[in-house]
Amino acid sequence: MMRRDVHVHTVAALGRPSWQEMIGYGRRALVETTMGRYAARRTEAAVGAVVPNRMLAAGRPNSFRTVRDVN
Repeated sequence: MMRRDVHVHTVAALGRPSWQEMIGYGRRALVETTMGRYAARRTEAAVGAVVPNRMLAAGRPNSFRTVRDVN
């Protein structure tokens, strides 16, 4: 019997919700959601560090070292 046939018979015998719980049907979706949150937080942290640095750089005067003639 093929794996699909086993699942079809199990769904028919137990019902869809019981079958999903038995095989861990929603686990992949939970993992994908968790990884998406992790990636979003990482991006948020990176942007959070760049924005203040750019704002500070915009307000900082451009200065150049000059050579003084000492005779």
